[in-house]
Amino acid sequence: MIVSGSELAARLRADTAARIAALNAEGMPVRLDAIIVGAPESAVIYARSQQRRCEAIGITYQLHTLDADVDDAALQGYIERLSRDPAVTGIMLNLPLPDHLDAPAAQYAIDPYKDVEGVNPANIGLLFYGTPIIAPCTALAVLAILREAGMALKGRDVCIVGQGSIVGKPIALALMAQEATVRTCNKYTADLAAHTRDADILIAAAGVPGLITADHVKRGAAVIDVGINTVPAPTPDDPSATRVTGDVDFAGVRDRAGLITPVPGGVGPVTVALLLQNAAEAVAKQHERRRIHL
Repeated sequence: MIVSGSELAARLRADTAARIAALNAEGMPVRLDAIIVGAPESAVIYARSQQRRCEAIGITYQLHTLDADVDDAALQGYIERLSRDPAVTGIMLNLPLPDHLDAPAAQYAIDPYKDVEGVNPANIGLLFYGTPIIAPCTALAVLAILREAGMALKGRDVCIVGQGSIVGKPIALALMAQEATVRTCNKYTADLAAHTRDADILIAAAGVPGLITADHVKRGAAVIDVGINTVPAPTPDDPSATRVTGDVDFAGVRDRAGLITPVPGGVGPVTVALLLQNAAEAVAKQHERRRIHL
């Protein structure tokens, strides 16, 4: 079974739009401020897409473009000012940043209550205890897809290939909180297939195109492909053409897996929809925080 992330994302956006309408009616408008550094073309295109999605469901969107030569202190100071601004209810920092900038330090400058991507170390750290203020979007997306497919998580053997701080590790913690039995590997793991073939649920998040083949997959397993890789796909008309692919050899694995997510159209749309959901959640939690401190 191929799980369409696009269909699930559409339902999530509809739910979020209704919640945002209710928040607006209560005098709690939702505003998302996004930051890009250097304005690379890919980031600008993504920002325009963000704006369209936000405005479609009632979120006010503000884009901040900083010069490519901005230093760490200036970037962090800018984020801290947005964090202190009560009109700003959500902040996201578009990656990648120029090489001279410290991305984790910049993410740490985001108020955890406005961290719609769930990437502030405070939110990722609190995930260890199962109590993030705002959970990382990709981890939430993986859980949402598995639930959409009717997968029980308690006691399931899960193998995650990829140990990144933003994707692999948060997914592992989120699944452990659901009482799954979790094993983590990476692209350097010796005899990777010996680990992945035992898994009821196999999650690929290593950033290596085609890393997971049919030999890595137990028959009937759920295969969730989180990888987003751009690879050459030349044509006679455009020798420099590229395409987006995942970490899973989709054509080779689809008939062996019980369910599988495609790339594109799988985890990606759900992650974006849950980012918007987090933007609404952030507003509610900020108002609750203010009420507690009154």
